[in-house]
Amino acid sequence: MINVIDTHTHLDAVEFNEDRAAVFERARAAGVCKVFLPAIDLKTARFIMALSQAYPGYAYPMVGLHPEEVREDWFEQLTELANIIRADRAEAKEKGDARGRIIAIGEVGLDYYWSREFAQEQLEAFKMQVQWSVSTGLPLMIHCRKAQSEMVRVLRKYKSNLPGGVFHCFTGNQKEAEELLSFDKFVLGIGGVSTFKTSHLREDLPAVVPMDRIVLETDSPYMAPVPHRGQRNESAYVMDVLSTLAKSYGVTPDELAHQTNENVKRVFGIEAVSDVQC
Repeated sequence: MINVIDTHTHLDAVEFNEDRAAVFERARAAGVCKVFLPAIDLKTARFIMALSQAYPGYAYPMVGLHPEEVREDWFEQLTELANIIRADRAEAKEKGDARGRIIAIGEVGLDYYWSREFAQEQLEAFKMQVQWSVSTGLPLMIHCRKAQSEMVRVLRKYKSNLPGGVFHCFTGNQKEAEELLSFDKFVLGIGGVSTFKTSHLREDLPAVVPMDRIVLETDSPYMAPVPHRGQRNESAYVMDVLSTLAKSYGVTPDELAHQTNENVKRVFGIEAVSDVQC
């Protein structure tokens, strides 16, 4: 069986409240050997930490404040999120673990698609979380929509010290991809949009993005790939993304799975994906 890693899935979402355990099992059965769970705020961070305990060695937590969740209480939320990261690292140190359960700072970034009401606060929150990444050595899981120039401007200030990360849900053009890949420790997260009939990713990615610069994701429960478009997305459907991208790159699904798994190991650290079959 082909084994792949879903590097971005919101299995804590309310959409899974009725059948979350079954969703996990379907992912395993499909060949998804690891799932990475991004937080979007303090509440989800706590839930994701609990899920990672319920599914040890399978579900891995990321902690951060999503730009769309940046509101009046953003600084208070960041203070509490920092406490979660600090506690995780302290617990790991007591156990002789070099890293802890949290594998990334995320989901963080900038999003000016709907509103710029909290644009300055988003920038400040993003800068703070980028600094967490630098100080902890944890990679970033970055969300960016209608704000690539502003995001790149922030990241360039820390470029030499950034440990790396993922530009999640990349749907841009060749020029945008090349700009993001100038951050040499980062990769692009590719999901269900790549399977859409109108998507240009099937042509643009092979043209300018080497296979060692992408990872697979679903962003479930959102943006389900073809043939599930319009339905609730789930981690098992990452296999449809794998199949589509393998055809685009002219390789077998096995080859692409192996390469993207190696990319995950490089970006997130071997400890996060130590299973030799993954």
